[in-house]
Amino acid sequence: MADNFEYFRRVGSVRPSHLMFTTGVGALVDLPNFAVLVKGLDDWDLRKTPQMPIVEPRVLDAVQRILGKGVKDLQPAPWLEGMDSDPKGPASTVGVPVTPFPGWFRCTYCNLLAPLSGHAFEFQNINARRPHEARFVHAKCAKKGTARPLAVTARFVLSCTNGHLDEFPYREFVHQGASCPQVAYPRLQMEDRGGNLGADVKITCLNCSAERNIRDAMGARGQENLPPCRARHPHLAIFEPRGCVKEPKVIVVGASNQWFAETLSGLAVPPLAGSVLDALVEKHWAALEPLQPAMYPYGRSQVPAFKELLDWTDEQIAQAVERHRAELVGAVAEESDDSGVDLKEAEWQVFSGEQLPDPNSDFALYRDVDGVPKPLSGIYDDVIQAERLREVRALIGFTRLDAPDPEDRKLVPMAPMSRGKSDWIPASEVRGEGLFFKLPEDLLRDWEQRVQGSEAMARHQEAYGFYRRDRYSDRIVGPFDPMANWPGMRFYALHTLSHLLIRTIALECGYGSASLSERIYSADSDDGPRSGILIYTAVPDSEGTLGGLVSLAEPDQLVRLTRRALQDARNCSSDPLCAERLPIKDSDILHGAACHICLFVSETTCERGNKFLDRRFVVPLGDHPELALFPDLP
Repeated sequence: MADNFEYFRRVGSVRPSHLMFTTGVGALVDLPNFAVLVKGLDDWDLRKTPQMPIVEPRVLDAVQRILGKGVKDLQPAPWLEGMDSDPKGPASTVGVPVTPFPGWFRCTYCNLLAPLSGHAFEFQNINARRPHEARFVHAKCAKKGTARPLAVTARFVLSCTNGHLDEFPYREFVHQGASCPQVAYPRLQMEDRGGNLGADVKITCLNCSAERNIRDAMGARGQENLPPCRARHPHLAIFEPRGCVKEPKVIVVGASNQWFAETLSGLAVPPLAGSVLDALVEKHWAALEPLQPAMYPYGRSQVPAFKELLDWTDEQIAQAVERHRAELVGAVAEESDDSGVDLKEAEWQVFSGEQLPDPNSDFALYRDVDGVPKPLSGIYDDVIQAERLREVRALIGFTRLDAPDPEDRKLVPMAPMSRGKSDWIPASEVRGEGLFFKLPEDLLRDWEQRVQGSEAMARHQEAYGFYRRDRYSDRIVGPFDPMANWPGMRFYALHTLSHLLIRTIALECGYGSASLSERIYSADSDDGPRSGILIYTAVPDSEGTLGGLVSLAEPDQLVRLTRRALQDARNCSSDPLCAERLPIKDSDILHGAACHICLFVSETTCERGNKFLDRRFVVPLGDHPELALFPDLP
């Protein structure tokens, strides 16, 4: 809890994964009796925890490309064992710091509305073993009896698309932007009248009898009744000195748009040959940097560093030296550029390689000696069982009101997680298992030629252009390209097939669909085509490695699973409405024949928010069966 109050208590608990996706730095956490705000990294204390940083060079390198080379570590959430045995012991002082926010509370008996700083409310948390019972009470309420009435959070706050968050100005609002004519600090009352036509909350000044309904601050009409944004970051306890030009919006505590995580994730795959060479060049840079390529033969006999470079030719070493020199030049320029961040390239190279890497404690792959089952030879080019996987996730920032664009992080302003430059960021790791499906490149090329120029694909492309224009056009500097970062045609087919398999797998393997996740390896470039799907468990405990998923890669199981997925895709309870759906100009949707009944999965499972989905691109639907990737069942 905050240092400026007379308490320091544990008020709840969350999983480490929650700190990455739902309740991270700057997020409002809605507890049973009040809400708290997770404070910035400056206030986190990692000194009492024995945990070591999470090691994953590829993810750390991607983080440094975005946040700068000053980030040195990926740190897990602070935690210390012993809370169950000794709830008042050392473990009780370790955790993620939070502060009550909003700071305005309402008495549930007399409806008094006041800030915590006014000392009208007192904090109670008697039982250390029950942190969820932490609460505030109105100590001087007129209610008779010994039990003090509960005080709850006044649930309105202000936020803007630059990531700022602020208290709702109740005093100024009820007095039409002026001060109370009676006293400097008037006593207020909040009466929630309920209703089914939006918020119906009356604010009354008990000193001058002024009153106003919160509806006057809602929507487009209410915008003129709100003050300018004060550029406040309460999780950092600062106001940005340069101010803010964005208009604040009224949001309610618990609203889904108050916080969106900006994360990076990567699998701990073994390094490829090129990656090993790059690592050795970086290790021996002091010896290699002054040498010209013509001196490498001399170096092999006289320079000790070359003893570890015997497996590479002089040309390969020279190319690795130039790559590392270019990286150093970029670091000196101190430019934050995420254009080169592609955490999936190394993963695709490992999964699609002819020879699988040797297994280790983090990564183990297995390919059936008989290859893909014969009935599925036209559907899959390769199927690999990932018996062990480790995924590292790093939180690099967050946004408010607008979700970040995963393909262009500059379009939505990212709020800072610390007042200065932090040398670490929060991270978590999950271990699990998975199935990798590689589709035949010839199959996808032929399908792309069939759907190219079709009305259905044209509608999807047009919808993406409208979506990008409506959401981002006012933020893009320079020429506006409506099709920038479009995922490409094959992504629709791969993504749709992935969802079909996930929904079927969830019925077969024992995992819930929310415990599964996907990684789509898609590219239609001639320089590096990708055509793979990885479906894996993404839970932060041993439940993700029970073997129920990889067992579905056995030939008989795989054939039955695939047949069922494709068969189910041909019908939906919402047909014909679902089957006939195509994106339209004003609907702001980026899916076609897809809905919650047939294709949609949980937000934690889908990497693109249930966008870019259409059953007609996988199985025959309606009058255009030629659009289907798989016109016949296996």
